[in-house]
Amino acid sequence: MHFEPAQLAALRAVIDEGTLEAAARTLHVTPSAVSQRLKALETATGRVLLVRSKPARATASGQALVRLARQLDLLTADALDELGAEPGTDRPDRPVTVALAVNADSLATWLLPALAPLAGTYCFDLHVVDQDHTSTLLRDGTVMAAVTSQAQPVPGCRSTRLGAMRYRPMAAPSFAQRWFPDGVGAAALAHAPNVEFDRRDDLQRRYLRRRTRTAVSPPVHHVPSSADFLSAVRLGLGWGMLPDLHSAPDEQAGTLVAIDRPAHLDVVLHWQQWRLRSTALDAVAGAVLAAARAHLRPSPEGRRRPAATST
Repeated sequence: MHFEPAQLAALRAVIDEGTLEAAARTLHVTPSAVSQRLKALETATGRVLLVRSKPARATASGQALVRLARQLDLLTADALDELGAEPGTDRPDRPVTVALAVNADSLATWLLPALAPLAGTYCFDLHVVDQDHTSTLLRDGTVMAAVTSQAQPVPGCRSTRLGAMRYRPMAAPSFAQRWFPDGVGAAALAHAPNVEFDRRDDLQRRYLRRRTRTAVSPPVHHVPSSADFLSAVRLGLGWGMLPDLHSAPDEQAGTLVAIDRPAHLDVVLHWQQWRLRSTALDAVAGAVLAAARAHLRPSPEGRRRPAATST
């Protein structure tokens, strides 16, 4: 089966932009032209590729072709670089876009400085998602690579261990004095409010299960931003599991304290990327791996799930 690049580009643009009209503006064609290309692609494949909702979304068959379209973009950019094509002539006048999935804590601490030196060469489309929930974005072609806690490679991808982010239960000193005057125990943890990133964030619950050996349901604040999560804990809304990379300055300044030293959770992270030789992906992977070696903790080989200890 032969796929027309213009038709694949139309499908990718509709998924990226959400509507035919927005895709048409990106491609500098009319909405009618986008519609015709999509119809031709569906006719050629004999399958429905697009659910025409708002925003539009790809079917399972469409996801495979969106992934192909993004891979062609990367390979085309590499080929044009090798040919020495100049922007604005026979190659696009915009840098290639590298789509990545990353957990919020990595983005807020070590990842952005790693990507910054490449920003003049590539554009980044960053999708913030919990480190346990990135496989779908890789599988459907939304992203080309991901920082994830999942060690098992997604089909079509390869996985490289990055290291571990260490999380510890932290609180403002006044909060710790109010709720844990006699130390951390099951009774105190059952009543002391805590802060969660969102309803999929189970770091606090994992710590509670490990520490109390029973089911407790304390009050919970949901704060879905790494910077605001840190602020919420610092301001005394509740205790929370904070990465050392984020909490170290406050701990040194005395504005945060560890409520249960030396209890911690180590979240082992991996880099998964498409199994595709690409200058752009290789450059990004190199920067990410170098930053991980500098900032993350070495993790034991064979550990595939986040590990916890309260000893």
